[in-house]
Amino acid sequence: MAITLVNPAGLPEVDAYRQVSIASGSKLVFVAGQVAWDAAGATVGEGDLAAQVEQCYLNVGTALAAVGATFEDVAKLTVHVVDWAPDKMPLLLEGIARAAAKLGVTPVAPGTLLGVAALDAPDHLVEVEATAVID
Repeated sequence: MAITLVNPAGLPEVDAYRQVSIASGSKLVFVAGQVAWDAAGATVGEGDLAAQVEQCYLNVGTALAAVGATFEDVAKLTVHVVDWAPDKMPLLLEGIARAAAKLGVTPVAPGTLLGVAALDAPDHLVEVEATAVID
């Protein structure tokens, strides 16, 4: 495994992610922002943030698997949420938990959560991109 996740002393411990990742692999993998599309390009969970988060994480998992990587290889996640407000956090965490259960992983790489005005299509509520490191 090319990634070691760390919560350094002096920084708060957050359940949803670790503060630092240390990469020791030799190949960088950049996964384009994944939206809530199924394999045919149809939006999953229209109007349902948790369902869309789940699909985004599943799509990231599919992209990683295609190049021989898993969420254990992810060094950084960036999540873009339309019209973000703190009251959406339970839905975001629910979607992540559902995807994690399906994938059999705990995606806790360092992450950045950004509120955005809009994404590529009006029915998309969230987009997740990943950077991974593999040997």
